[in-house]
Amino acid sequence: MALGLEDKKAIVAEVGEVAQSALSAVIADYRGLTVDQMTSLRKQAREGGVYLKVVRNTLARRAVEGTEYECLKEALVGPTVLAFSQVDPGSAARLLQDFAKENKELEVKALSIGGQLLGAEQIDVLAKMPTLDQARAMLMSVMIAPVTKLTRTLNEFPSRITRVVAAVADQKKAA
Repeated sequence: MALGLEDKKAIVAEVGEVAQSALSAVIADYRGLTVDQMTSLRKQAREGGVYLKVVRNTLARRAVEGTEYECLKEALVGPTVLAFSQVDPGSAARLLQDFAKENKELEVKALSIGGQLLGAEQIDVLAKMPTLDQARAMLMSVMIAPVTKLTRTLNEFPSRITRVVAAVADQKKAA
């Protein structure tokens, strides 16, 4: 079905707006996936806070112009699905990586974070990034570690004194 000029402008505006606020982007070749598989992928994307859209490459190139994802233009070749992370930087990479394990037809072409183009082989780096909650938990564990150590040290002091007093008492009894 042919798109009219107004429809194309709307798609470019929508994708461009999402690209402005996205934390990372992943593009993949979806050739060979069935409609059911694509529906499943879209459902998982909605649940994971990932904007997923199949867009013509010319429209995608226009949509990413002026954003930090302009570096993806060269990789926009062939059937392409765009995935933009909305919640945390690694969500789109995790989604497509997990989906590609089950569906060998999906092939990640490129990814971008912070305006830097990364190859498909580096998807593990982005997918292993912690979520916001995981990052907060790691930060809190680092912040609480000195306090915990101080508490243990302070609790150790009275037990040391008790052992010393007990040892002195034992020495006096023996003498």
